[in-house]
Amino acid sequence: MTTSTVLVTGGSGFVGGHVILQLLGQGHHVRTTVRSLTREAEVRATLERAGADTRNLRFFAADLEKDEGWAEAAAGCDYVQHVASPFPPSQPQDEQELIRPAREGTLRVLRAARDAGVKRVVLTSSFAAIGYGHGQRDTPYTEADWTDVNGPAVQPYMKSKTLAERAAWDFVGSEGKGLELAVVNPVGIFGPALNGDLSTSVWLVKSMLEGKMPGLPDLWFGVVDVRDVANLQISAMTDPAAASERFLAIAGPAVSIPQMAEVLRSALGPAAKNVTRRRVPSWVVRILALFNPMAREAAPRLGIKANASNAKARAVLGWQPRSNDEAIRATGQSLIDLGLIG
Repeated sequence: MTTSTVLVTGGSGFVGGHVILQLLGQGHHVRTTVRSLTREAEVRATLERAGADTRNLRFFAADLEKDEGWAEAAAGCDYVQHVASPFPPSQPQDEQELIRPAREGTLRVLRAARDAGVKRVVLTSSFAAIGYGHGQRDTPYTEADWTDVNGPAVQPYMKSKTLAERAAWDFVGSEGKGLELAVVNPVGIFGPALNGDLSTSVWLVKSMLEGKMPGLPDLWFGVVDVRDVANLQISAMTDPAAASERFLAIAGPAVSIPQMAEVLRSALGPAAKNVTRRRVPSWVVRILALFNPMAREAAPRLGIKANASNAKARAVLGWQPRSNDEAIRATGQSLIDLGLIG
């Protein structure tokens, strides 16, 4: 692969960190944005602990909700990996707290990329932009599907990812002036944590290992390893066949929380002794939903297996993801290795 200069937005995040690791490992010159340069030393140290040589890494201050910094960060770049997006542990009262920075931030990055003469932007979207608002269905979701933002049980985060991705495609089509776009749509992202700043998916594993999940609800979701998401992002950056395409990032069939608990117990042995076997009946979750916000978010998705196909990523880009079990095991093992299990 030819050495390029690549801007990765959101370098302090879970996916952003792994994208930077792989880019540096391939010899690229990497730039990354953080909201404040006070985080540079921390992020650089995290990457170096993971084995990165950070001499070819530069930091720029840029905020998704502000114009300042983006033109400087993008200047001279060949590619942009737009990974940064708000993902809170709970849904906000005002959905615009998520939608506005996701949509407007994406447009800021695209404008800066276009004006800097960047060849292609790879946008980290989400399965949240594909598989919600449709209820139960038997056929797997594909890249041709879109979330119905007005459908049942569509939360602000799902709306934010859908509207941000649609805005990206509209911008490139009408104002891109030759800028190429490729999109990666991951499901629940697991795999090795790099530090204690944990994503929502990794927090789920942490709470299970610590025995803080007293019961296992009948919730299902797709799984993918963060290392495979990063690999797919980079393939989508340089492969000519990826231009103007979406790629679902999913390892295999949907997994239930009880199944995840079994994987942790089997793979990690004594370290997973606090992972409960207790199931929570769906009727209990629905009663809890009357007064518990987290249960209220979960209740509409009980029992729904949202399967999706990774056939396109495999066929077009030769993508070969790790298994569900390996992604889940690696998540738990990394938390143990980092000393993050209380």
